[in-house]
Amino acid sequence: MPLPESVFDYEARLAACARGERAALRDLYVQEGPRLLGVAKRLVRDTALAEDIVHEAFIKIWHGAAGFDPARGSARGSARGWMFSVTRHLALNQLRKQSRETPFSEEHEAAAPDELADIHSARIHRCLEQLEPQRRSCILHAYVDGYSHAQISARLDTPLGTVKAWIKRSLNALRECMG
Repeated sequence: MPLPESVFDYEARLAACARGERAALRDLYVQEGPRLLGVAKRLVRDTALAEDIVHEAFIKIWHGAAGFDPARGSARGSARGWMFSVTRHLALNQLRKQSRETPFSEEHEAAAPDELADIHSARIHRCLEQLEPQRRSCILHAYVDGYSHAQISARLDTPLGTVKAWIKRSLNALRECMG
């Protein structure tokens, strides 16, 4: 249950994160996770995507905690403001990325089906090879073996949220590579 903002010490929790104290990250998540999810949902208008953004935001918060500087001034100087800024930037980056994506072109539609399949098969194999092995494994388990995210999580002994994030990011990387 979140504490009143006046009682919760964001800066101390970020400093603890910088020291590698996972309980501090959990405290930050309990305190601000729902509000950060609300910010992300308002921006991207997609609950699953917003959840991925918040997951990525907390990874950035964990890794960036040591670089947080409260002396930088205004809302950005506050730990809470910094957390919201991290989340907001990730959501805006996602919106920019979506606006750059182009639909399937007519020139691809004109290609013979067998020729198109051969081209795509060679390209997808090349693009899959560029993924990190664990992420490639997640994609193959999901789309070749037909495993659910939960089954992949159990099989790889990796948290479910991490598996979902890896699959989402890997699919985005494959889309870019196939471009």
